[in-house]
Amino acid sequence: MKAIKNKVQLVGRLGAEPEMKTYGENKKLANIRLAVNDRYKNAKGEWMDETQWFTLVAWSKLATYVEKYLTKGTEVAVEGRIVNKAFTDKNGVKRVSTEIIVGEILLLSKQKELLLEI
Repeated sequence: MKAIKNKVQLVGRLGAEPEMKTYGENKKLANIRLAVNDRYKNAKGEWMDETQWFTLVAWSKLATYVEKYLTKGTEVAVEGRIVNKAFTDKNGVKRVSTEIIVGEILLLSKQKELLLEI
């Protein structure tokens, strides 16, 4: 069990254009909203569709890759780690935000597959 670590893999589509930010001269950040669809049968035997939304964060080379190749609707596979951030909102309520820090992105497309790792 020592090999198990904080790791998540997701396949989904971008729900919006990536939000890009630049820090300093060369450090980039990409914020991505990923929709992951799940289809299953309920207890009555009816097909149900459910969408889970994830916030992804990509830095540096991965952010440059995101900016160059990914747009709203693009299907991707990502691997990363889960990070929880605690904060207090403007009303003084304590909240927790969960993000996926991306370590690898695979563009899923019939035309080309581009893989980038950090």
